[in-house]
Amino acid sequence: MKKCNIGGQAVLEGVMMKAPSRMAIAVRRSDGRIEVTSKDTSSIKDKYPLLKLPVLRGIVTFGETMVMGIKALMDSAELYGEEEEYKPSRFESWVSQKTGKKVDDIMVFFALLTALGFAVLLFMLLPALLTGFLGGIIKSSLIKSLIEGLIRLTTFIIYIVIISRMKEIKRVFEYHGAEHKVIHCYEHEEELTVENARKYTTLHPRCGTAFLLIVMVISILAFSFLKWDNIMLRVLIKLLLLPFVAGVSYEIIKWAGASDSGLVNIVMYPGLMLQKLTTKEPDDEQLEVALCSFLAAMDTSGEQEAGVGFECTQGYEESRGTAE
Repeated sequence: MKKCNIGGQAVLEGVMMKAPSRMAIAVRRSDGRIEVTSKDTSSIKDKYPLLKLPVLRGIVTFGETMVMGIKALMDSAELYGEEEEYKPSRFESWVSQKTGKKVDDIMVFFALLTALGFAVLLFMLLPALLTGFLGGIIKSSLIKSLIEGLIRLTTFIIYIVIISRMKEIKRVFEYHGAEHKVIHCYEHEEELTVENARKYTTLHPRCGTAFLLIVMVISILAFSFLKWDNIMLRVLIKLLLLPFVAGVSYEIIKWAGASDSGLVNIVMYPGLMLQKLTTKEPDDEQLEVALCSFLAAMDTSGEQEAGVGFECTQGYEESRGTAE
């Protein structure tokens, strides 16, 4: 089976696909047109080869993926056209003026800061506080760490179940499924058509959902040695260790994507099952959008030659500049 170096994420009414040096976003507008934008990208790892070492490359990729993901969501809203364009607040504009940074970069920074703050409160601080109440009953730090990890995992699953019931999020999860189906189609070396992509599963081992599950499992092991004398200090140390955990988790995902061994299937099985919550079966129009994004990320011109029997270049914008 052919290995694919393209990954992606679902965005507002569309899909973002990322190749090693190119990113593309395809969005289905309300008038039925597929709006596509693409641009060349680069990584700080290209400038500093030391960052390509195992674990370090995972830390860098994790950070760059988070920033790129938020930018892609903002860009998809603009491409969709019906939603108001993201506008900076007065505070963001003031920070931009004082720092000399682009206002878009300031908006992304605060969006990322808000997302991280919410994640820390819900998946780190809350489980630690709930487990801390057991201090008088359970003395073993290891057992309390395991309980904390189970609370964190349970909270994560409940959170996904709740948001999956929202109409807008359900649409996002359908595009998530379309992204996986198209990548499967490419990996199986089939012609890139809706008909071929449709038959594949919405589950994929190189998925962000599987990555997050691995992060949680690794974090349980890594944080088990931390003391419970001060919960706030414990949370702070976990935040400092999180990049290392993300780096190790990245190596596991990278290994899973490059191997066909039976061990991979065992390791990745829980993550694949969790994807049943974060991916839904897409319709043909959503598959068309995912195919357009995939082709644009590949820098493929002439969709008909690639086996795509529909138009995905209407409103096509392309920037050859390197993404910042």
